Amino acid sequence: MIGAPELVSWPEITPECLPAPLYRYVMAEAERLNVRLCWPLSALLVSEYGWRGACLIYAGIHLAVVLPLYMFALPREPRRHVPSLAPPDGQIHKGRTKWPVPAGSMLVFMLLAATITVSSMISTVISVHLLSILRAQDLALAAAVALGALVGPAQVGARAIEMLIGRYHHPIWTMVASTLLVAIGVGTLWGGLPIVSAALVFYGAGIGIESIARGTVPLALFGVDRYAAIMGRIAMPSLVAQAVAPSLSVLLMERSGASGTLAALFAFAILDLVLVFALLALLPRRTVLVAIR
Repeated sequence: MIGAPELVSWPEITPECLPAPLYRYVMAEAERLNVRLCWPLSALLVSEYGWRGACLIYAGIHLAVVLPLYMFALPREPRRHVPSLAPPDGQIHKGRTKWPVPAGSMLVFMLLAATITVSSMISTVISVHLLSILRAQDLALAAAVALGALVGPAQVGARAIEMLIGRYHHPIWTMVASTLLVAIGVGTLWGGLPIVSAALVFYGAGIGIESIARGTVPLALFGVDRYAAIMGRIAMPSLVAQAVAPSLSVLLMERSGASGTLAALFAFAILDLVLVFALLALLPRRTVLVAIR
């Protein structure tokens, strides 16, 4: 998945292109490459060297390939003046640091961070337990694997559609659509309706465009100059949620089963919807109706 460093680096290199269809195209193609390359590679490594060997190989790739790319491949730009985010002298309180959020925008930032955190938690839990959840619905292992494979193409398809129509709406509507699609997908799975494939397509489409919205919405709301600092603040609770969610979800699966886990996830999906609509309500109507070309 595209992470905070990649999201931050792109607008720093070409800020004049963002948030534009080119940004969405690059993010979508990077995720598509991830789906097509990394999953087959992971399966090959696990079959040949076991999961521990695969983890060590990926760690080596990060150190030998990814780290040098970050250090040397990204173009260096000349020094430029960046407006200070620190408070004036005399307003600095000992032990306290002012966040890089514009005055009057703290509630918007908190709602945005909460939305992205909840979305990350939901996708993490489902990615870990999807096979078990499908097996609990009386599906054979082969059928569960085949249905689970629908999530990837649904992500790619949704990103392709977003790439085509994204120029005609504000990025906040992409986030609204992603949370709504995830809620529909999780709710359909929890309800036990005999349309598992449709539920997975809805869910996959939702998390597919969520990976775009998590980069474009902060950029549209806070601008390029504050983007790196804002994304760093947003990434912290999201990463904590992704780290903690698998362990907590295992306990939930053991005590409440797949149905109880889906019920909890559906509750979080509804909470995510509430947070997104609260964020939407705070934004000026003129802002959210303007297309970002």
